[in-house]
Amino acid sequence: MFTFSNAWLLAAAALSAVAALLHVAIVFGGAPWYRFFGAGERMASAAEAGRAYPAIVTLGIALVLALWAAYALSGAGLLAPLPLLKWCLAAITAVYLLRGLAILPLFIFARAQVTPFLIWSSVICIGYGVVHLVGTVQVWRQL
Repeated sequence: MFTFSNAWLLAAAALSAVAALLHVAIVFGGAPWYRFFGAGERMASAAEAGRAYPAIVTLGIALVLALWAAYALSGAGLLAPLPLLKWCLAAITAVYLLRGLAILPLFIFARAQVTPFLIWSSVICIGYGVVHLVGTVQVWRQL
């Protein structure tokens, strides 16, 4: 049976895996999906025009997110220890949290630029970051 700390990293892995799969789905969904998920009109138009750039970028993000899921699984003990596990888990956590908090300067200095997409994606990233943080803190000494 998994320990409580493992449960947090298992949840972190699941969240990153879902995000990775969503990015793959966006590629197949095409321009409407790029628009819906807030990728911007340039990415959506490029996808509509059949350019490879949006798919390459989006699949690259999916690959990174899948790697992050693997690191969380490794931290949970379900995969063999990956290289630099402790520090990668800390970095992944920091990226999620910083991405989530990056909206704060916009709220302060450029509130008109804050979109619903920025708000909900920031909340999601903070949530992902907190789950990673709790799991990583709980297993830190064991890594």
